[in-house]
Amino acid sequence: MDKRVAILGIIVENADKVSEVNELLHEYRDYIIGRMGMPYRERNISVISIVMDAENNVISSLSGKIGNIDGVSVKAVYSKTAR
Repeated sequence: MDKRVAILGIIVENADKVSEVNELLHEYRDYIIGRMGMPYRERNISVISIVMDAENNVISSLSGKIGNIDGVSVKAVYSKTAR
C-alpha cells in the first residue's frame, strides 16, 4: 500500500482524557515522525499536532480512535502524493 504524510490536529478539552490520547499515540508510535503539544492554560485545553508517514487506513484508524474520545477533537490533513 502507498504511504502518505499527514498531519493530525488534536484539541483536548477534557484534561482527564490526555492520558487516553497519549496511549493511542504510543500505540501508533512507529508511524509518527513528529509531535508537538502545547497546553493553553488560559482556555484550559491542550493542542497537539502529530506528523505521520503511514498508509491511509492507519492514519484514518488513529484519527477515528482519537475522535471517539469524549472531549477530544481531531482533524487530518493528507499530502497529495503517495509513495
